Amino acid sequence: MNSTALKATVAGVALLSMAGWAQAETVRVTVAEYSSKTGPYFEEAAKAFEEANPGSDIQIEVVPWDVLLQKLTTDISGGANADLSIIGTRWLIDFVEQGIAAPLDDYMTQDFKDRFFPVFLEPSVMQEKTYGLPIAASARAMYYNKALFEQAGIAEVPDTWDELAEAAKKIGALGDDIAGFGLQGKEIETDVYFYYAFWAYGGQLVEEDGTSGLDTDAGYKAAEMYKSLIDSGATQPGVTSYNREDVQNLFKQGKVGMMITAPFLSNQIKEEAPDLEYGVAAIPAGPDGERGTYGVTDSIIMFENSQNKDLAWKFLDQLFTTEWRAKFTSGEGFLPVNPEVAAQPAFADNADLKAFTALLPDARFAPVIAGWEEIAATTSDAVQTIYLGNGEPKATLDAAAEEINGILGQ
Repeated sequence: MNSTALKATVAGVALLSMAGWAQAETVRVTVAEYSSKTGPYFEEAAKAFEEANPGSDIQIEVVPWDVLLQKLTTDISGGANADLSIIGTRWLIDFVEQGIAAPLDDYMTQDFKDRFFPVFLEPSVMQEKTYGLPIAASARAMYYNKALFEQAGIAEVPDTWDELAEAAKKIGALGDDIAGFGLQGKEIETDVYFYYAFWAYGGQLVEEDGTSGLDTDAGYKAAEMYKSLIDSGATQPGVTSYNREDVQNLFKQGKVGMMITAPFLSNQIKEEAPDLEYGVAAIPAGPDGERGTYGVTDSIIMFENSQNKDLAWKFLDQLFTTEWRAKFTSGEGFLPVNPEVAAQPAFADNADLKAFTALLPDARFAPVIAGWEEIAATTSDAVQTIYLGNGEPKATLDAAAEEINGILGQ
């Protein structure tokens, strides 16, 4: 997120706490839409809360992810934001620096903190204060189509990127409408799809000296490898026209041999393509055995200018009880953020979720630094340029790294 732009939109945010727009017993909640189940879940939770707390009014607004940040920025600038909102945790540092997010520590008992796995709660802790709660969490793993593996004569699931490239070419040769490796090249997480190989080759998003790691051998090798997959016909054609959902749809249709994505694809397959034979494996390793999955949390925050913080917190407390967390997590297909939920048979006995959970020790999270959204966009632009053949990997990544260094103040 561009911190300068955010500062401009939230000028005078401290005065908003005096606006008094919220009704005394009303709590407004802005919710990111994960699936068709998101709205009904939160409406059900709101109804249960209102029944248990007569006189309360919980108002739910569901917003698509691709416009959520813009909507929040607009609402904040006009003093019309909700009391609570789901955000990408990577945005949180900008909200904290501008005094938009309220610290929650005065409400949190130790028993409440113990509801969470620390790895998922820690990303929302800044300056020794907790500014958000992990509403959703996931990692990334590689899905593979068992039938296509068999048709291509592939006996073992690739464990390295070299093995993946070889297998992808074999699968891609099965037919013009079959892709060996589904590669995302559009919209949210386009940069992340690049990081999987980048991390495997030993790359660091931000080097120890505070500069971008894109202009390194790891960046060049990852870009060259992905471009080789595209040029050899091992991916679907026109990868820059495919976002994450597009590639997932191809996989559910049986047209992709391998792709990397989140746990929620398992739920979608069970509901939309129950006959698809698939497996879940670790993201491939690099030549030195390094590998990394992308760890993701989304947080729900309370706004500093909320006029009804106590009631808003009470609703948060309900959302993070075991009953409501289990219902949300199972419905959306996320990883449990609570030990009690994780211990339930529906999660503990789920083979797919176990595969993702096993990858958490290798999880990498987006750096908690100002301007990360702008950095991610710069990276996405660079890899798209490479995928389209409009720039050589080294020169394109060098230029992107220089731009990122400016954002980083280097």
